[in-house]
Amino acid sequence: MKTILKIAVIASTALTFVSSAVAQEAAARTGTIAAEKSGALPAPKPAVDSVDIAKKLANPIANMISVPLQYEFSRGVGLNQGGSEQTLLFQPVMPFNLGGGDTFIVRPIVAGVRETSVQTAPGHSFSGYGIASVTLESFYAPNTNSSWIWGIGPYAQSPSGNSGKFGSQQTGAGVTGVVLNRDGPWTYGLLGYQSWNVGGNPAFGTQNNLYGQPFVAYTTKTAWTYTANMEAQYNYDSRRTSNPLYTGISKLFVIDGVPFSFGAGPIYYVSNTPGGPSGWGARATATVVILK
Repeated sequence: MKTILKIAVIASTALTFVSSAVAQEAAARTGTIAAEKSGALPAPKPAVDSVDIAKKLANPIANMISVPLQYEFSRGVGLNQGGSEQTLLFQPVMPFNLGGGDTFIVRPIVAGVRETSVQTAPGHSFSGYGIASVTLESFYAPNTNSSWIWGIGPYAQSPSGNSGKFGSQQTGAGVTGVVLNRDGPWTYGLLGYQSWNVGGNPAFGTQNNLYGQPFVAYTTKTAWTYTANMEAQYNYDSRRTSNPLYTGISKLFVIDGVPFSFGAGPIYYVSNTPGGPSGWGARATATVVILK
């Protein structure tokens, strides 16, 4: 029940924010239609800049509402590396304007997992699905009046009633940070967090983690984006690092005035924790952008 309530609260917050943006857009359209009927000529609506939006999607602290769904398939899971894992991430990005160009960005992340034939002990394997974790990342991003920008804020992760089959049963808290540069078609930088255990069962792993994600993206004049990143997570207690390398390509489309981005690419685990994914995998992402 606690798991359902946590997921419901985060989903409700995200959907309320998204619904508000959609309602504002609908109100604007209604006003335009009324003006047309009254004979007034409204100013022409500017065309959607697909290249600019594609570049902003490569920026984790862009002042833009986006709702990504990310699917990931991993192999080599379990003690004998004979299992597989499928993960679905729901991770809306919600910016709040603070005035003067400063923003506060909130990124709740809900991770659902399905595992197949994962060996947990010699002669014993597990197949099933559930919620791995609920994470909250946030960034205060001041206006730097520069191509270089940065953000910092609190971080929290809850096991959400996880049985231990899908990761740590501990609760983590810490700080997130990001610094990046927007140089023409290039976007590159480093995102990371430091998490400490604040309670829970350590039997299935701890929340004493250091995470770093260097990333680089190149966006073309036709809104194609080529991306590479490395998501290294070091656990202080096991002294091991999970380090998947991802390279992918995405394309931004505008359908009836609404921007959509679709991307995919392979993953290779340069290093992994005991029982964690190893070898090759794949990732696919679908994102809808809600214009203000």
